[in-house]
Amino acid sequence: MPKLSVIVPFYNVQQYAPDTLRSLRMNARSDFEFVLVDDCSKDETPAILERAAEELSAVAQVKFLRHEQNGGLATARNTGLDAADGEYLTFLDGDDWLAEGYLSELVGALERLGCDFIRTDHVQAKARARSVHRVPVGLRGRVLDPRAAILPADRSTSVDYAYAWAGAYHRRLRDRGLLHFTDGLRTAEDRPWIWQLHREAESFAVVNLLGVFYRRGVASSLTQIGDVRQLDFIRAFDEVIEETAADRDAAQLLPKAVRTYLAIIAHHLSEIEKFEPSVAKQLRSMSAAAIKRMPQDMLGEVLDTMDLNRSNKLRRLRRRVTTAKAAA
Repeated sequence: MPKLSVIVPFYNVQQYAPDTLRSLRMNARSDFEFVLVDDCSKDETPAILERAAEELSAVAQVKFLRHEQNGGLATARNTGLDAADGEYLTFLDGDDWLAEGYLSELVGALERLGCDFIRTDHVQAKARARSVHRVPVGLRGRVLDPRAAILPADRSTSVDYAYAWAGAYHRRLRDRGLLHFTDGLRTAEDRPWIWQLHREAESFAVVNLLGVFYRRGVASSLTQIGDVRQLDFIRAFDEVIEETAADRDAAQLLPKAVRTYLAIIAHHLSEIEKFEPSVAKQLRSMSAAAIKRMPQDMLGEVLDTMDLNRSNKLRRLRRRVTTAKAAA
């Protein structure tokens, strides 16, 4: 059994894949497994991966898998998870990269702490600019209760730091069904995933380890494209709300889930000009319907905890729903 499996989905990233693959080589060990998943790329990415898989096989264990049709990041990660044989698992996106030696340090931290999963800080890279982004958990290097790290509702917590590649996970979590993503989600795929992980896993830790470089501002990234795929965040957060409402601690956890959902809706509405006109219209109507589906008894209280600009925008959307319902 490999010590660590690194699951790396790729889709139309011929410009960035060489950097990603070079960083894997700089982290290679004979007991590491690299699971490369091409999500039906239309550019030269498959050819780059095929060559790289052969070269990496000299220094690590490699699996190269290809989708016959594009399924999105969540589906590609699931393909990698199903194929991975490692005792520990981690992720990397096909346009990001790792610092030399990072993966060995990651494994060392997991073995030292013995917990279900660990989370790490990361570096965001935009053009030549670099900025460090930290896990919003103060205690470092200590085993903690994942469920306790969900709250408080009115502050950024571990479930708001949803990057799957910022950490590593024991295989037992996969065997319990806690590492797979909602199939077909094309954005916000990490959100139901991180909430499930914190509700269901038994232990985690945050470590002072910096080695993942997350590339921002990539033209092909969904965060830069205002098409209908961006609206998958509605489906993702509906799932968070539904599962949290069924949790044994729903009364405590649900306000946090609702507040986060509302904050994401407000964020997208604030950037509505980047969407195609038809998608912008869908965004408004789907967001209004989402607000209607939320637990109405706590919605007003949650809105009262948000800043005035966002809460006013969301209250207007809520009134639209109420007015439309009355007119009908």
